[in-house]
Amino acid sequence: MPRPEVLDRIKEAEQEADDIVAEAEEYREERLAEARERADEIREEAEAEAQSAADERLEDAREDIEAEREELIAEGEEARAELEEQAEGRTDEVVEYVTDLFEEAVHAQT
Repeated sequence: MPRPEVLDRIKEAEQEADDIVAEAEEYREERLAEARERADEIREEAEAEAQSAADERLEDAREDIEAEREELIAEGEEARAELEEQAEGRTDEVVEYVTDLFEEAVHAQT
């Protein structure tokens, strides 16, 4: 085979090799871009799921707090009612005690 033909075939082979390398690099870049895009999608989904879970836990905590608050209020109202009942039961006793103190003070001044 004459030399110019050999050189032409070498150049063609080099060009084909360059084309193959360029196609491979383009394919690699496309795959990388797709992988990055998918990673972004996965990250966004994970963040959304995490936010949703956090919101759900917060709502559950608020419900628990509200239930505990209502329970504490009910206990407080019950305790207040008991104290009022006890106080009403002792009204006569307190009036008598205060009257005695007043009378003692009046007698002490005379």
